[in-house]
Amino acid sequence: MRFMIIVKATRESEAGEMPKEKLLKDMMQFNEELVKAGVMLAGEGLHPSAKGARVKFAGKNRTVIDGPFAETKELIAGYWMWQLKSRDEAIEWVKRCPNPFETDSEIEIRQVFEGPELTDSEEILSKEAELRTRSAKNAGG
Repeated sequence: MRFMIIVKATRESEAGEMPKEKLLKDMMQFNEELVKAGVMLAGEGLHPSAKGARVKFAGKNRTVIDGPFAETKELIAGYWMWQLKSRDEAIEWVKRCPNPFETDSEIEIRQVFEGPELTDSEEILSKEAELRTRSAKNAGG
């Protein structure tokens, strides 16, 4: 099972405050543990929403909304993609994670849909597998 581990934004992360060196070192050590365990597929920190945009869909119309976005608690400061056996295993790994910020923070765990959960169409499942292989090559994997 794949899980997206979502690091929720804080006022500090949205203000563009960079983590202190100790926290960066602690996170690198945690990431190294994830990699050694074969858990981590990807992981990145994100720039504040002030540098982002949203695209709103209404039928065939598309409207671009530039950041920043107001509700910090609804924003993402970073993420990991992990391969695990269960939600419980994901929870245990997150509990071992250093606090991503010097203030209170929150990490959300969401299971990723796998192709067979969405469709039984062999054509779509085959195309999804092909695209996953090609995207891994794009990522250097």
